[in-house]
Amino acid sequence: MKAIILAGGKGTRLYPITLGVSKQLLPVNDVPMIYYPLSVLLRAGISEIAIISTPDHLPGFENLLGCGSQLGAQFTYIEQPQPEGIAQAFILAEKFIGRDACALILGDNIFYGSQLTELLKSAIDRAADKATLFAYEVKDSKRYGVIEKDASGKILSIEEKPKHPKSNLAVTGLYVYPNTIVSVANSIRPSPRGELEITDVNAYYMKSDQLVCEQLGRGYAWFDTGTINSLYQATDYVRALEDRQGFKIGCIEEAAFQAGLLSKAGLQKRAAFFEHNDYGTYLKSLIQ
Repeated sequence: MKAIILAGGKGTRLYPITLGVSKQLLPVNDVPMIYYPLSVLLRAGISEIAIISTPDHLPGFENLLGCGSQLGAQFTYIEQPQPEGIAQAFILAEKFIGRDACALILGDNIFYGSQLTELLKSAIDRAADKATLFAYEVKDSKRYGVIEKDASGKILSIEEKPKHPKSNLAVTGLYVYPNTIVSVANSIRPSPRGELEITDVNAYYMKSDQLVCEQLGRGYAWFDTGTINSLYQATDYVRALEDRQGFKIGCIEEAAFQAGLLSKAGLQKRAAFFEHNDYGTYLKSLIQ
């Protein structure tokens, strides 16, 4: 299993903050935003990860994350010359994906839930012939891709930002696909807004009876941090939870260590690197 973090785009909804820096490098509490989706993948044991971003911003991610060896992982960096839809990621990463199944997570999405790793691992286990999307109930579903399901949980329809949503179930920015995703992404055509829509990809798997929907219910949190309000909401949520319970949500070293990707010696090395701040203190506590 390989995975992609899509961290492209210009972040125009956050201007002027993002005029000089990628949105996914902005802080959410005490770590960069991209740490949160990265930790989701690492906790599931995915070690081969591609980061896709613009030519201007890609060096920033390379400076931050390096080759991935410090986490027991391997990172590949891929340029996205122009943002042309989420599904474009699979075309850009075709060589990276090779013959493997592939997960994709949006770099500005933050997930939290005690069983999230288990749900993602289940999606990985069935990725030989099934695609999985993760959904979350929202108050205003007009802003999202919307799923309609029947009483048995079968997906009946998927609509992108409908004027009259058939449900309050929104598609989040986390997906797992079989290796056929590369050919499917290459087969779809741009939408009227000029993008290769992930909704069209999901519709293909739905019509082929190969699409599973994992609904994240109560006890889970999902933030799409594309606006200043949602960025502050996510920061407040993370800070409150971490301060009260004493653990971190977006600690990539902890995620890699728990998944068996990072050794105790490797974790000690990372703790020493951050020894002058609270992040390093937290890593030391994991060793103890």
